[in-house]
Amino acid sequence: MKVETYIPRTPVVVVCGHYGVGKTNFALNLAIDAAAHGFKVTLSDLDVVNPYFRSSDSRSLLEEHGVRLIAPVFAGTNLDSPSLSGATEPAIEQARASWLAMMTGACSFGDPTAQLPPRKLVIIDAGGDDVGATALGRFAPAIAADHYDMLYVVNRNRNLTQEPAEAVEVLREIEAKSHLQATAIVNNTHLKQDTDEDVIARGIPFAQAVADQAGLPLACTTVPTAFTDQCTLIGPNDGRQALYPVRIYVRTPWE
Repeated sequence: MKVETYIPRTPVVVVCGHYGVGKTNFALNLAIDAAAHGFKVTLSDLDVVNPYFRSSDSRSLLEEHGVRLIAPVFAGTNLDSPSLSGATEPAIEQARASWLAMMTGACSFGDPTAQLPPRKLVIIDAGGDDVGATALGRFAPAIAADHYDMLYVVNRNRNLTQEPAEAVEVLREIEAKSHLQATAIVNNTHLKQDTDEDVIARGIPFAQAVADQAGLPLACTTVPTAFTDQCTLIGPNDGRQALYPVRIYVRTPWE
């Protein structure tokens, strides 16, 4: 079993997926883990359609871990509305500049002891489906101007995307509306508090089928940290999965 944290390879990472697949919880884990690995992280909450279970609800948690949050102007108030902050594009530009500075600095000086500024990273928590992807599309020119990753999160147990073809269809709608292309699939199959190794294992062939049909790699399979040590998941063709341990930050009011 290969257990690892997903380390971003580009200055901009977009997290997208169907409603309810757990993309916000994944985005929170990604942001907090990246900060722990030395990135200067900004999480931009572009889920301006669904007022529930979004990154803006975790402001204190993010700040505690040194993550900057860009939220819709009225997020967290009773005046919440589909509004977009003008801070996202500058954050993207600054992240790209910091990666370029690190690359040119390393090449120019060749000094392994040189103290370079930490790389900045922008993680975008996009709204679900084509409606949320329309908001994401506003930033498509800035995102697509250089290298980026767009991770499509899938959950075999999510209603309306329980067949690989259905999940791929949703992905194509998101790509069309956002004017961006997904770069990898993330398997986040779960059943909330009823998640166990069997639930996750059953999601692996599904996620791999989505990846195959979409022509994309399967980046990782998420596993709750509560039983990471007990997992021995094996994927298609006896290939062991890259497991990404996640903490459950997003909960329903009754949990």
